[in-house]
Formats: sequence, C-alpha cells, structure tokens
Amino acid sequence: MTPDTLVFASANPNKLREMREIIGDRYRILGLADIGCHIDIPETGATCRENALIKARFVKEHYGLDCFADDSGLEIAALGGQPGVRTARFAGPECSDDDNMALTLRLMKDVTDRSARFITVIALIRGEEEMTFEGEMRGTIATERRGTGGFGYDQIFLPEGYDLTYAQISEEEKNAISHRHRAVAQLLAYL
Repeated sequence: MTPDTLVFASANPNKLREMREIIGDRYRILGLADIGCHIDIPETGATCRENALIKARFVKEHYGLDCFADDSGLEIAALGGQPGVRTARFAGPECSDDDNMALTLRLMKDVTDRSARFITVIALIRGEEEMTFEGEMRGTIATERRGTGGFGYDQIFLPEGYDLTYAQISEEEKNAISHRHRAVAQLLAYL
C-alpha cells in the first residue's frame, strides 16, 4: 500500500461514499471489500468508541493493515440516549432506515424535548498505536420526515442552527458540518 492509501473498516456503501467525499483527494480510501474482507464484523461494544476499536482491531489482526474505523450513534435526550450504539438496528436486526425513522417518530409523537445529538468516534490503528477521535453535532428531532437526500436518520435530524434536516441540505454542506466531518477533521490533523 502506498502512504496515501487508508483502509476504512466499513462495508456500508453510504458511509464509504461520505468518507471519500469528506476526505477528498488527500488519501485514497479503501473499504472492506477492496481488501477482500466480506465478513460482517460484529459490533458488540457498549459504546461507539468500543465498536470503532473492535472494527479497526479486526482488520489489523486479520489483514495486517493499518486502518481506521468509525461508529456513529444518534442519542435522543427524551429516549434516555437511545438509540445510541443501536442506531442502525433500532427497529430490529433486519430493519431499514425507514423502519428506524418510523419508530423514532412514533416514540417522539407527544414529546416536547426533541433535543438530540449525533456522535461519531473514529479509531485509527497505525503500527502498534491506537488513537480515537470524536465528532458531535447537536440538534433536534423533527416532527415529520423532511427532504429526500442522505441516509439513516437524515430526514428527521435538524442540525443546530438549521431549519432544514440533514436530508434537505446538500451533501457538500452536510459533509462540512456533520459529526463525521468533525471526527475526520481531527483524524486528518493528526495524520
């Protein structure tokens, strides 16, 4: 591997695309499929930090490659911090983004405190060194789906300072303000 290549321990095509857009041409980003990894790495940690480290360590141990991994979560105050590490599986093991948003809106139907935050933790392993970087975006949960862009909970998350959901702003604008961007900025500054 050339020094300008980084392995991103993700098989999620949306995350991979978003990571490539955020990082731009500074590094060539390879996903799990690019290194021949077709295993669904179990995310058994109790926190986003633990899950990011599990994924990065898996790639390092099984493929011998320096890499980085992320885990993101949506924490909603009125739901006691849920869905948290279960963000992608909030409505069940085989659920879709639509299922997750529908469940969230149902649970939030009569709730007035709609404050929430997205967090991303990135774990980087280079040689024997392990580092983590965290990004956060505070906001609120909308009362209904708005917009058609994005993925995950983008249609119901209003980032702080915006009257539009993540799904209503351009990919470029979202990538410039998102929790993932903030964590990646720390990663790139470190690199």
